[in-house]
Amino acid sequence: MKKLIYILVLSLFIFNCNTTKKTTASKKNERLESLKQNDTVSIVNDELEYEILIIEPGFNYWLASRARPEGFYNQKYMENRNYQYVVEWNQRVLQPQRFNPSLYEMQINYQQNIDYGYEVNYKLYNYFIYFQLTYKQRLGPFVPRI
Repeated sequence: MKKLIYILVLSLFIFNCNTTKKTTASKKNERLESLKQNDTVSIVNDELEYEILIIEPGFNYWLASRARPEGFYNQKYMENRNYQYVVEWNQRVLQPQRFNPSLYEMQINYQQNIDYGYEVNYKLYNYFIYFQLTYKQRLGPFVPRI
């Protein structure tokens, strides 16, 4: 009888530990699923009076789940890459007969001499990486990778 109670208590303990892990994992999955549904990223800086809207299905989810965390790259690195990506992007917008106009719809007004801050550069840089990986495009000499 003692062995049966011991086995019952042990199995109850194991069961409770597993449900806690599932609950934590399910909360994380719920958060990621809500990001999948919210397709618009808005980056606003009132001081510089600019706004960037990224409307891309799956970008929020990708940013939260696969992108390098904030602080991984320094701002100068991202500014340099963003400038190169923007130049190539804008050239492709101006050549709709050569590049898919549904991918390159609008020019990006990104100036190298303006400090947009870390958050803007982080999200813009990651959008370019996401775009290149998702649509199998290459916006410069660098192989896009996470």
